[in-house]
Amino acid sequence: MADAGTARERGKADRTAALLDAATTLFAQRGFAGVSLEQLGAAVGVSGPAVYRHFANKQAVLAAVLHRASSMLLAGGQRVVATGDALDEQLRMLVAFHVDFALASTDVIRMQDRDLSSLTSDARHEVRRIQREYVELWVTVLRGLHPEESAARLRVRAHAGFGLMNSTPHSARGAGVAAATTEMRGILESLALAALRSR
Repeated sequence: MADAGTARERGKADRTAALLDAATTLFAQRGFAGVSLEQLGAAVGVSGPAVYRHFANKQAVLAAVLHRASSMLLAGGQRVVATGDALDEQLRMLVAFHVDFALASTDVIRMQDRDLSSLTSDARHEVRRIQREYVELWVTVLRGLHPEESAARLRVRAHAGFGLMNSTPHSARGAGVAAATTEMRGILESLALAALRSR
């Protein structure tokens, strides 16, 4: 009986993940307002009402997509900082990690830019809280490299780096070929590091 319950839970988790993946693609392509729960359900082979077994409403789906991406960034950044490597190496690793995310997650970046305002205020606050925590990881590393700069200036520096790396919905369009993606990764990493290290 326990095995059957575990299988059901695993099946529900897999379906939830599939819905989030489908929502990421559909919201990026059509915008949050342009996708119905029926269309979202159809993308993973279930009815629209079946989506309610996983999410209270469409806003909850959007919140889950952005929360998942933001939490993944934070966890990855925390792993880098936890290595205890030299600060310049931590910065290089943070940049490499974020560029990998940006190249693999152009749909999420597009959604964040366009549809964040569609979240409820509570959900938006929670996503922003996670993102601020991620930014502060970068500020901590940058403070060691630029001790003369204020925290406010270091945040500006970090956000400038994010702007470069998160340009992938535009700069990496059509870069699906491995060689092109590798070249794009090199360009984004070198530009971001130059901006973040500059005096």
